[in-house]
Amino acid sequence: MPLVAIAAPELAFIRDTYSIVHFILDVYDLYDKIEEDVLVELGLLILQLDELRSEEFFSCLIGYIRDNKSVFGMIFSHNGTNDLREKFGKLMEGLFRKLISEQKDSRLNDGHIEYLSCYRAQGCIAVVEKCVLGDLSEPESFIVGILSDLDKNTENFIMKN
Repeated sequence: MPLVAIAAPELAFIRDTYSIVHFILDVYDLYDKIEEDVLVELGLLILQLDELRSEEFFSCLIGYIRDNKSVFGMIFSHNGTNDLREKFGKLMEGLFRKLISEQKDSRLNDGHIEYLSCYRAQGCIAVVEKCVLGDLSEPESFIVGILSDLDKNTENFIMKN
């Protein structure tokens, strides 16, 4: 269609379409940046588990989640893609796999340890998700206590097998 034949409403439609596409791309870029920042911060926090007692680690984790309530609402939203939730799970699972393999003096790629660390990470994430979806209404000490108790019991089970 020659440029002369394009009417004003068509130009307005093209402009609006471009604006919408540009806005959507900006939103995706922002989401990617938020995801990257959260994963880096979570990764650094998770690495501390190796140095902290269980209660201290989970207290730091829940504190971080409270400070970033809206981001974690997005992570655990049933309307999202679950990409960030899965990456969070992989971070936790990798850490638990490292800890278990060191405690049991086993290889990181041991299949038994892989499944046990997956179970341990998913249990933690399930409690965190329930807490976040409940709008963090429970006291921090309650959630930290549950996470610590579950983690200790899981670790005791793992060490026996």
